[in-house]
Amino acid sequence: MKRFPHYKQPDAMDCGPTALRIVAKYYGKHYNLHVLRELTYKSREGVSLLSLSDAAEKIGFRTQGVRLGFEQLEEATFPCILHWNQNHFVVVYKIRSNRSGAVVFISDPAVGLLQYSKDEFLRCWASTKEDGEQKGIALFMEPTPDFYSEKGEKVNKAGFRYLLKYIKPYRRLILQLILGFLTGSLLSLILPFLTQAIVDVGIATNNLNFIVLVLVAQLVLTISQTAVGFVRSWIMLHVSVRVGISLISDFLIKLMKLPIRFFDTKMIGDLRQRIDDNQRIQSFLTGNLISMSFGVFMFIIYSFIMAYYDLRILLVFYAGSILYVTWILLFLKRRKEIDYKRFAVSADNQSNIYQLITGMQEIKLNSCEKQKRWEWERIQTSMFRVSIKGLMLQQNQQAGSVFINQAKNILISFISAKAVIEGDLTLGMMVAVQYIIGQLNSPINEFIGFIQTAQDAKISLERLGEIHEREEEEPADMQKIEELPVQSQRTLKIENLSFHYEGPRSPRVLKDINLTIPENKITAIVGASGSGKTTLLKLLLGFYPPNEGKISLGDIEFQQFSMDMWRKKCGTVMQDGYIFSDTIANNIAVADDIPDKDRLFHSVTTANIREYIEGLPLRYNTKIGQEGVGLSQGQKQRILIARAVYKNPEFLFFDEATNALDANNEKEIMSNLDEFFQGKTVVTVAHRLSTVKNADQIIVLDKGEITEIGTHSELVDRKGTYYNLVKNQLELGS
Repeated sequence: MKRFPHYKQPDAMDCGPTALRIVAKYYGKHYNLHVLRELTYKSREGVSLLSLSDAAEKIGFRTQGVRLGFEQLEEATFPCILHWNQNHFVVVYKIRSNRSGAVVFISDPAVGLLQYSKDEFLRCWASTKEDGEQKGIALFMEPTPDFYSEKGEKVNKAGFRYLLKYIKPYRRLILQLILGFLTGSLLSLILPFLTQAIVDVGIATNNLNFIVLVLVAQLVLTISQTAVGFVRSWIMLHVSVRVGISLISDFLIKLMKLPIRFFDTKMIGDLRQRIDDNQRIQSFLTGNLISMSFGVFMFIIYSFIMAYYDLRILLVFYAGSILYVTWILLFLKRRKEIDYKRFAVSADNQSNIYQLITGMQEIKLNSCEKQKRWEWERIQTSMFRVSIKGLMLQQNQQAGSVFINQAKNILISFISAKAVIEGDLTLGMMVAVQYIIGQLNSPINEFIGFIQTAQDAKISLERLGEIHEREEEEPADMQKIEELPVQSQRTLKIENLSFHYEGPRSPRVLKDINLTIPENKITAIVGASGSGKTTLLKLLLGFYPPNEGKISLGDIEFQQFSMDMWRKKCGTVMQDGYIFSDTIANNIAVADDIPDKDRLFHSVTTANIREYIEGLPLRYNTKIGQEGVGLSQGQKQRILIARAVYKNPEFLFFDEATNALDANNEKEIMSNLDEFFQGKTVVTVAHRLSTVKNADQIIVLDKGEITEIGTHSELVDRKGTYYNLVKNQLELGS
């Protein structure tokens, strides 16, 4: 048996990169340790599980960090990386059960290859106890097709070769599947000879005992085939589910790496249909492709047996089958066109259904139920028309194929019967020939199904390839700065910035913006609706690159920083902030598997929503969002503010963060935030005077241009644009 790979860590802080190196070597790739050190951003304290996960994904792994018990770990895919003794990383590559209990096999970068009993293992691995069960932390890793591609190689993600790499990690299971198919095939080969023996020997000689013996043999073969089929089904299910998860997971990973601009132009229905495309590919990979491979094997074996009985019959079968397959192929082009139409209409249907459900309040308020229902019915009419075209195509195809197939079978029956009459074949041989023809027809039908599912998979691959081939927000081969500049050099500078959402001929939303946002100060941006305030905030968050000009952090251009790192340092409340269907605690601590209680209590206190939460029966475990307790706009905003405060970031960006709050709540929250803002750089977009009047500087935007900059008192004294914006608010009077 092949020995599991092991590398020794050079120093105490290298356990994380070395563990990752061991797993990569197991899957056939060698990495130098210094490369993995750079990818994990190793410091004097070593690396975190999160940075280890990021590094693994950069070299082509799919990762999942989990807290789990020993029984769940036993069912995991190995190897995986474990957090060990709260200060170390090791690789577990096997768990074996014997009479004395479970034995865990570990590759420890500090020591070597080791074995632990269950109790010894839990003492080092388990870090918490939940409901009486000891649990520890693990990082599960599986290679994606990108892992196996050579550096610099452009992987064609719309080709079948790319798909086959999804099966590669399951080589052992595929081997077991092959053995199962071979066993089933060999058993089925005996059946035609047994059938012939019953007729030619048992019936011809009136030997009932022989007939019973043969029938018992047939029964044993059938039971054996059924048992092999059961095992094969379980293996197929396992591979199918794992491949399906991998396909959709990789699609979601890719989606999450795309820039925000991509989601501005894509409909929900379109993306959901592409997820369904993954299921078609999964079906092709784990069903049709494997069964077709063995269908070819069976076809060849039964062809030899048929040639042994009568070569003429085999040639007639080949000629009829070629006609049958050719007829089916004639319809593929039209079938592809209908599939594209079905995709487009189904995507519209998905989007429309989503809008109907989520927009029900607006539908009822505007009494447009009938219009929206009619809109949905028009889409159903389009789907029906596409279905009719598909059915007509299928019926035309079926009419010809059934005629060709039946004509072929009738001709073969005639030739067989004639051969029996002329004495060239016995009656038993004729029965065996009919059985063999049935077995030969099966791979032909599988081949037709294979062609059609292969076409479906190819169409789906092309649609998914359109996503996979898009440039990521931060390509893996592009080196970005992963740390902020030193303190006192974190002032945001905007120089000659212009921006438009569409092509160069579209109107500019921002025009020649020159602005300095000082470090550890509060900057407010005000202006009429549509003046570009939110757009400027999105540019500062790295959602879009400027069309002209530049943004700098200190003396370094914004584009040189990792946007993922930058957003981790930013707390944000947007106008259209999203509340997930999850508990209140998980909605506030969205990036933490287990929320920190002290930070959680501090954040809800600052957002002035603690009293409301603690008055609920389930308190912080109350489920909110679309599938939970409904929230008012004010409560939603306070949850979003608590989310931003929980991060305790160095930069804060608020876009109308308190516009849905009543005056008392706003006053309380602003008082709490004034304390929280100390030592932080804050940019807030607002209309309310109470939100902006204490800012260190106020930027006034009008039609995408800066018209005024100053403090509240300075701008009021000028009696310009700012004065006109706020003069009707209560604090100033008319």
